[in-house]
Amino acid sequence: MYISSRGNFHPVTASEAICLGMAPGGGLFVPEKVPVLNEKTISDMAGQRYGEIAQTILELYLDDFSGEEIKEIVAQSYNQENFDHPDIAPVVKLDQHTFILELWHGPTAAFKDMALQIMPRLLVKSVQKRGSAQEVIIPVATSGDTGKAALEGFKNVPGVKIIVFYPHGGVSRVQELQMTTAEGDNVAVVAVKGNFDDCQTAVKKLFTDPEFNSLFAAHQMTFSSANSINWGRLLPQIIYYFWSYSQLLHRGEISQGEKINVVVPTGNFGNILACYYAFLMGLPVDKLICASNENKVLTDVIETGTYNRQRTFYKTISPSMDILISSNFERFLFEITGHDEDKISLWYQQLQDQGAFQVEDIYRAKWQEFLLGGFATDEETKREIKTTFTASGYVLDTHTGAGVAVYRDYVEKSGDRRKTIIDATANPYKFNRAVLEAISGQDLSGQKDEFAILEELHQVTKMPIHSALKDLDQRPVRHQRVIEKDQLGTAVRDILGI
Repeated sequence: MYISSRGNFHPVTASEAICLGMAPGGGLFVPEKVPVLNEKTISDMAGQRYGEIAQTILELYLDDFSGEEIKEIVAQSYNQENFDHPDIAPVVKLDQHTFILELWHGPTAAFKDMALQIMPRLLVKSVQKRGSAQEVIIPVATSGDTGKAALEGFKNVPGVKIIVFYPHGGVSRVQELQMTTAEGDNVAVVAVKGNFDDCQTAVKKLFTDPEFNSLFAAHQMTFSSANSINWGRLLPQIIYYFWSYSQLLHRGEISQGEKINVVVPTGNFGNILACYYAFLMGLPVDKLICASNENKVLTDVIETGTYNRQRTFYKTISPSMDILISSNFERFLFEITGHDEDKISLWYQQLQDQGAFQVEDIYRAKWQEFLLGGFATDEETKREIKTTFTASGYVLDTHTGAGVAVYRDYVEKSGDRRKTIIDATANPYKFNRAVLEAISGQDLSGQKDEFAILEELHQVTKMPIHSALKDLDQRPVRHQRVIEKDQLGTAVRDILGI
């Protein structure tokens, strides 16, 4: 069963949690109890295929799905039609101690595909289980990658409409074109004059707006979510941490039960939260390292216990991490406090009213035993991209570059040479201008067409261009709506004709 992090909703089944997206009163659904795997079960994963490990993990959390239903959904999601690599998420050895987990081999060249290829199938099956005739409306706030991955995953899915909101001028040109050229009879894309936090706050407000929910009910509609506030989006991300560990075991890089470090570049804390759940389930993790860019709200709260969103917002070369309100940190705090729903409610009310809250030292000391935070500036990220390419020929995108830079800094300060997995969250061609600037030393600001730069980066690196990005500039733009940040509700009504 799944419970609300704020104690404001009754326990629900997995399918109900996936359909609802979040508790109507504002809390996030979390499993009542986290299942724990023993060492043998984890070591037995060595040599298994990605889909087999997915089956094991998903069965633990989806009590009201049959094993056959899960097997069918996994087979439809993780295959060679959807992913361009037989391993689905290959683990690449960067040096003796460091491994890159490539999470960008799906249809949109970003890690969000790992969850958003499977989540629509989980949602459709969940709606069927509830026997609901309501049309599911999915408003999505994106900082760049979730939007296209959700559009790709949900396009033309019967009984579902998806509306994606992204910050106008706050994503890369490639990311924007991936969204605005999206096909599908049930999709809409809207640019919002504001940043990602404005989009996310407005979408969350829709979920909890009684007037909007009544309007939806009158039109046989209901809200759900494709963001990582939805457990159905977060759950599939747990899989690839067990997968990557099993790969190191299978190759003889580590021995059974040996602890590893994991580095996750993140803004919304979802991708790293999935690893934290894997850790709670028994995955042998020593240090979990949260990598940020200059919007380092997570670095600061991990170090000090103070969560303060009242700060300068920076537009960086790693825009998917340009976030000041990290939704999934709420779930982490709920677990760390031993499911203290009153404390979570108080803190998040303070965040809303005062823009900040302070976590007591007892909890901070608890997480600092395994969780570390660090950040990299744009210059440090570019330097790492160039250093890595020069040393090994491996091409990092700007988010992964920040992750590697934070990791190098950690190793230098700690001397910790434990085997480490670093999440590669996007294909480098999605951020080709910044990556080419880093590798070549050129200043490309205001110069050259984005796709001429993409071709030049290809000539320099010889890395194949991902199929999702080829000829993207030749596709017709289908979505051109731009709104003010307070017009989101009006836009939803207009798009849905209600």
